[in-house]
Amino acid sequence: MRKLTLKRTPSLARLLALAIALGTSHGLRAEQPALSTRVDLFGVYMEAMRNNADLAAARADYQARKEAVPQARSALLPQLNGGASLRDTRTELDQPSTSFSRSGPLFQASLSQALLRADRWFQLQAAKAVSSQAALELSAVEQNLILQSADAYFGVLRAQDTLAATKAEEAAFQRQFEQASARFEVGLSDRTEVLETQAGRDTARANRLIAERRVEDAFQALTTLTDRHYRFVEGVRHELPIAPPAPNEPDSWVDTAMQRNILLQASQYAVSGAEQTLRQRKAGHAPTIDLVAQYQKGDNDRLGYSNTALSGRVGPLISDVEQQSIGLELNIPLFSGGLTSSQVREAWQRLSQSEQQRESLRRQVVQNTRDSYRAVNSAVSQVEARKQAIVSSSSALEATQLGYEVGTRNVVDVLDAQRQLYSAVRLYNEARYSYLLEQLRLKQAAGILSPEDLQELSPWLKPDYDPDRDFLPPLTRTADDARE
Repeated sequence: MRKLTLKRTPSLARLLALAIALGTSHGLRAEQPALSTRVDLFGVYMEAMRNNADLAAARADYQARKEAVPQARSALLPQLNGGASLRDTRTELDQPSTSFSRSGPLFQASLSQALLRADRWFQLQAAKAVSSQAALELSAVEQNLILQSADAYFGVLRAQDTLAATKAEEAAFQRQFEQASARFEVGLSDRTEVLETQAGRDTARANRLIAERRVEDAFQALTTLTDRHYRFVEGVRHELPIAPPAPNEPDSWVDTAMQRNILLQASQYAVSGAEQTLRQRKAGHAPTIDLVAQYQKGDNDRLGYSNTALSGRVGPLISDVEQQSIGLELNIPLFSGGLTSSQVREAWQRLSQSEQQRESLRRQVVQNTRDSYRAVNSAVSQVEARKQAIVSSSSALEATQLGYEVGTRNVVDVLDAQRQLYSAVRLYNEARYSYLLEQLRLKQAAGILSPEDLQELSPWLKPDYDPDRDFLPPLTRTADDARE
């Protein structure tokens, strides 16, 4: 039993070396930066927490919505108002013919305190529920940002690995084209082989250009998320453990989701808020009692008092008057044109709506949790299968090349084997990143996703990751082993 090394698999080794050389000479390989210029997954997440516009909008929305609590509470607290007015009055009399004028201020203050206001009390409870709902929805946005950061980050790595595989494929086709051209020149093959290999090379070149654009698009998505420009990110080591979810029971994950899913908890507060709003509307039929007090100071005429002229003086006698009052005010709603009854019916329907939305969300959470659980287990199997497919495709390519050299296979077979190999490489890397994302999605559905999940990936990131060098997994099996 011999382990496969780059020397033991000459087809894959030569193609990889040639891809790196060709990529460098043609400007396909970007200059590698200093280590300090790279960023890891948790660093991207922290930048998103600081700069993401959607998160900033969600925070502002929460700050606005939680103000409903002090606004509702204010209706239960004392209401104090004060005021003053200044009036200039001129009076004219016919008998005897005379006139006089006066001016003076009027000061007043009023105080009211709700004693029996059931509607306002239920309004406060509804506002508290809305505030709690808003806080949970903000937490859901923050939690979703963890997944968005990982998705954008792995999107860059996926695009870079695809580009690396595409460049290696182009290099292989270029080498095949050169071999076919050399064989044609010495009469060992016909023009068809040259054209076939040229077509394969040109197609690979076109695919490489598309892959380069997708790398730029992936970096742009990262910039949109964080408002920061990146050129290099740390890659994921191939040694990353690939394991089923723990616990490996879907019902256990569903039970956790029913208790901890953030949006599901928020929907419960939405129902509570609707229930309190319904009580508030029903209380619109109930009597209300307020404590009211008032103070006024002004001249007697302004306050409704008048004095008879004394000692032969014509006109009223002006003097200051102070007036205080305190009492209870009872209001009994009798008829408001049907407004209160209509508001009660509306509140009933809003409550029904929120209950149905909660049930719909509950079902969706169950589905998402089970889907993500299955996706993780599927990704675990796919990673191993895709890795084995690379070994098998490499062995098949080597055998096809040998057959081509001895005349039992044609150049089309070789090109197909090369395409199969690099397709296997791309699918392997897709499976790796899908596994990581599905793990995070499962935790999000269960309501347990946290920034620590990103930190736990840090030891499995490779600071000096070079896609052109590291897009292939370590090969530890021989071609003979693969055939057994």
